[in-house]
Amino acid sequence: MSAHASPKVAQPLRIADARNLIRHVFVRDLLLACRIGVHAHEEGQPQRVRVNLDLAVREGSQDDDLSHVVCYEGLVAGVRALAGEGHVKLVETLAERVAALCLEDSRVEVVRVRIEKLDVFVDAASVGVEIERFQASK
Repeated sequence: MSAHASPKVAQPLRIADARNLIRHVFVRDLLLACRIGVHAHEEGQPQRVRVNLDLAVREGSQDDDLSHVVCYEGLVAGVRALAGEGHVKLVETLAERVAALCLEDSRVEVVRVRIEKLDVFVDAASVGVEIERFQASK
């Protein structure tokens, strides 16, 4: 590699890309009560979390049929169910579970999941994690 060549770095798939027939499906600022955390005082008490999802979805038929799209209502219901399954120690664990849920639909090429705990520090709006995951075949 020459002194001026830059190393190859994995770049995230652009979202809403007409040339590649990718649409952007998203969920913004879903607020949930979730039992999450590693500390003893977090064990029995739900905490507020905010979930944001960004999905790069392969476009299918352009007709007005719900079965031909990734339904954000189903995504929200799935995330709610995951958050209600029981105590999770790490936001990273919850984020991985949410990503796996989104990738169950083979039309989802890439998912970005951001989970924030909202009430951890009085002087911070939130703390959390953001991950990006690809379909296994990518």
